[in-house]
Amino acid sequence: MPVKNMTKKQIQIFFERLRAQRPNPKTELNYSSPFELLVAVTLSAQATDVSVNKATDKLFPIANTPEQIYALGVEGLKSYIKTIGLYNSKAENVIKACKILIEKHQSIVPNNRTDLEALPGVGRKTANVVLNTAFGMPTMAVDTHIFRVGNRTGLAVGKNVLEVEQRLLKVIPKEFIVDSHHWLILHGRYCCVARKPKCAECVVSDVCNSPDKYEFGAVKEIQIKNIDE
Repeated sequence: MPVKNMTKKQIQIFFERLRAQRPNPKTELNYSSPFELLVAVTLSAQATDVSVNKATDKLFPIANTPEQIYALGVEGLKSYIKTIGLYNSKAENVIKACKILIEKHQSIVPNNRTDLEALPGVGRKTANVVLNTAFGMPTMAVDTHIFRVGNRTGLAVGKNVLEVEQRLLKVIPKEFIVDSHHWLILHGRYCCVARKPKCAECVVSDVCNSPDKYEFGAVKEIQIKNIDE
């Protein structure tokens, strides 16, 4: 059964609830500078934030600038990140990125998509995370959690991550757009999970258009009246 797109009123309520639940949402990656964030997000591809934090909590006190990490070399960096999946290719990409940052950007992380995506290991999603989290730009990095939440709830139905990203940027009200990336990731990570979504404890279940939500305990009695108005 196809999921019906949320109405403007549903979307407004959806984000008002998520904002009330988490007034100050933040990434769960540990970082203290745009460069640390760039490295952490690069390492997080196909890995958990927990595993990345365990590695960077040891790495960053030793090396947390492009010069310092570049000085470690590929093998030196590997010794810190070997517990993270795909660490061989990630180490090579981070070292190459450090070299470019040093030579072309005065060791400063660029605040534009073109230069970010020119760095090895940095794709559209990573660039969106850095632009949003480090520089406060209204970008939307669509990961598996956001892709699932968008399609399951009717917030942003799309066949691929780019379609979902573009739909989200179109329908999310401006007052929510900067923080919406974090709200959606955290909601997908802890409530709207893949196999057994926690609809019984979900703060937005009554504005969700998932045809399966009642199977997972959503309460019918709290349905908002005249939701399509």
